[in-house]
Amino acid sequence: MSAAPDLADRDSWFHRNQQTIAPWLFLAPGILFFAVYVIIPIFQSFNLSLYEWDGLGAAEYVGVRNYEDLYWEWVDRDAFYTSLKNNLIWLLMYLLAIPAGLFIALFLNQTVRGIRLYKSLFFFPFVISQVVVGLVFTWFYDPTFGLLNVLLGAVGVPPINVLGNENLVTFGIIFAGLWPQTAYCMILYLTGLNAVDPEQIEAGRLDGARGVRMLWHIILPQLRPATFIAFVVTIIGALRSFDLISIMTQGGPFGSSRVLAFYMFEVALSEYGFRMGYGAAIAVVLFMIMMGFITYFLWSMYREERGY
Repeated sequence: MSAAPDLADRDSWFHRNQQTIAPWLFLAPGILFFAVYVIIPIFQSFNLSLYEWDGLGAAEYVGVRNYEDLYWEWVDRDAFYTSLKNNLIWLLMYLLAIPAGLFIALFLNQTVRGIRLYKSLFFFPFVISQVVVGLVFTWFYDPTFGLLNVLLGAVGVPPINVLGNENLVTFGIIFAGLWPQTAYCMILYLTGLNAVDPEQIEAGRLDGARGVRMLWHIILPQLRPATFIAFVVTIIGALRSFDLISIMTQGGPFGSSRVLAFYMFEVALSEYGFRMGYGAAIAVVLFMIMMGFITYFLWSMYREERGY
């Protein structure tokens, strides 16, 4: 009498497909949260960018007028132009964290005396808050007592007010951001180096590969996944930079250190405007720039794997 239900259970659709269904059941909570807190807000931002809204009253549909205002600000070299230009500078200079992290990882992957201490020192910037990084470098750049000007004074160079100079401030903040970003890339490459096939390295040595040839032809191809993640995370970090600017300069002097994320905050959530639709338009532009770069790297990796 009891054999029939057991046989029916074994022949059920769920039992036949449980190996396919089980991973999706585990992923379901994460997918739900990602959809609610990431995907849906992206579409809401696109929609909000077509409205004029102060966050309290009724929203007025204005079409693409917010994007037209951004365009004319770019043409007139106003705040949006400065923010976009600074973001491109951030992007180009932030990519230096990737080769720097790689070479530090190659050094830390050696078996030398005291290597654990070196790893701890290089890992330290990754675990501290961006707020702390901003405060440390604000003191470092201080023109009266900062360590930078103490060192410059020791070699006879007059003090430099890095954060007060319109031409230097963006580079000073980027240098502060490179410190923890390089540590993050280093961790990615250290993890990748642990997965490098020693047999391929030994085969390369037998073929006469040494130094740069070994790195370029044998090690780097095996580090491609780590390189891809480093590129994506670094690009996203450069384009959404906000913390350090808010802590170190508040967008100054005279708005010269603004980036798109900080400008979006200014026009949407600060005392300068409460223009939610205009801020959403800036967010959409920033999102499209990010997606452009990430799509390019995904397509490049796909072509390499397919051998195009």
